[in-house]
Amino acid sequence: MAMLELSIALPIKVQNGGLFISRGVGRHPARTLASWEIIFVEKGTLTIQEENTLFEVNAGESLLLRPGCRHVGAEDFPADLRFYWLHFELLDSAQSARWMSHLSLTQHSRTNDPGYIASLFRQFLSEQEKLQRSVALEFILLLILQQISVVEPGESERENPGIALAYRAQQLIRTQYHLPISTASLAKELHCNADYLGRVYRIAFHLTLTESLHRQRVLAAKKLLIGASASLQEVAQSCGFNDVGYFRQIFRKHTALTPAAWKRRYCKEHINSG
Repeated sequence: MAMLELSIALPIKVQNGGLFISRGVGRHPARTLASWEIIFVEKGTLTIQEENTLFEVNAGESLLLRPGCRHVGAEDFPADLRFYWLHFELLDSAQSARWMSHLSLTQHSRTNDPGYIASLFRQFLSEQEKLQRSVALEFILLLILQQISVVEPGESERENPGIALAYRAQQLIRTQYHLPISTASLAKELHCNADYLGRVYRIAFHLTLTESLHRQRVLAAKKLLIGASASLQEVAQSCGFNDVGYFRQIFRKHTALTPAAWKRRYCKEHINSG
């Protein structure tokens, strides 16, 4: 049987990554690395200084630490702090330059979808545990960097009526995902045209309303799968899915795993030192 072999040149190379869980003592050591480091705080606040710049990185925020720059913890780790970290290199090539030009990366940013970014880091850590190294590590990192390049708009942008409408829709999705909502019902509740709402939402979040709704439901399902002994039917219904088969389909599309496989894989913690 013939096999398909792909050779893909990527502009980055992953070194390693992990999840830091604070015990409420100590602080980030002083380091000057030859690689880039991306930090994503899942809970608590990390206070860290790079050269002469002080950063307070809160939950749902990311920080890029640059190679050749000294960074050090400015305060002791709070007891509730959890953050993911990942070291990588940018390859010196024209491809790397072109790729970087397509991303709008700021050093310290707040993300639109922190739950999705946390799930990408969990997938990275799971892939990293495999005996045979895979190019999937670089692909997951690319997805993480693409996500942190989509940042929250500033106050002036929020004053745009279309963007403001998109944020109202996002808030409804986050609070009513468990209900039978749709693009049409959101538009009706917000007293606007459904096509217009869909357009401004894509401009604001680079997602369709349906994709955003599915992500929110899958995020809620992940928490229920880990934290409770509910049946698959109960989890699906609690997250707004009336059909278990459709729930499995959407869950697998967003995580590359069935709900049962995801539960088996992520019920254990992947814990590394920062």
